[in-house]
Amino acid sequence: MIARWRFPKWYADRVARLRVPGGFLLVAAFAWAARPSAESLLWGVPVSLAGLALRGWAAGHLEKNRQLATGGPYAIVRNPLYLGTLLVAAGLVVAARHAGLGLLFAAVFLLVYLPVIRLEEEHLRKLFPAYEEYARQVPALWPRWPKPWPTEGFRLRQYWRNREYQALLGYAAGLAWLCWRAWAA
Repeated sequence: MIARWRFPKWYADRVARLRVPGGFLLVAAFAWAARPSAESLLWGVPVSLAGLALRGWAAGHLEKNRQLATGGPYAIVRNPLYLGTLLVAAGLVVAARHAGLGLLFAAVFLLVYLPVIRLEEEHLRKLFPAYEEYARQVPALWPRWPKPWPTEGFRLRQYWRNREYQALLGYAAGLAWLCWRAWAA
């Protein structure tokens, strides 16, 4: 799927640098536009929690630029952190009850995250010769569920080293905001 998306390298480099500052703009748009209800929270929060759990699971397996991650969630999808981010965003959009946010997040994923994924995969191909074979066997963003289920290798220390707790804290703040907005309405 990602191989079909071709972006010029200069574009991918630029959006990679703008990803974090752009994220703050997305948070502001989300805070302003969200109109959650108790029902929308019941539908959206489980989806976003699944994404957050996937991100945490992936962070506990990832040693950036030191070792090719192929265990745990990396056995079922090459980009579990990005898939987790997509699930978190989708769940929060459902919880926020605002179609415009859905369109905005979809555009950001297509125009920012897909080029960044391509850039990172090119980097991994250069860094790890085994990446090419791994990429042939494991899908980029749509999981393939193997048997037996990959459970080995998660390290809580690695989760902390990768600072994935920041995603958890950001999520908790966003969820608190949504709950307050739903309650205050």
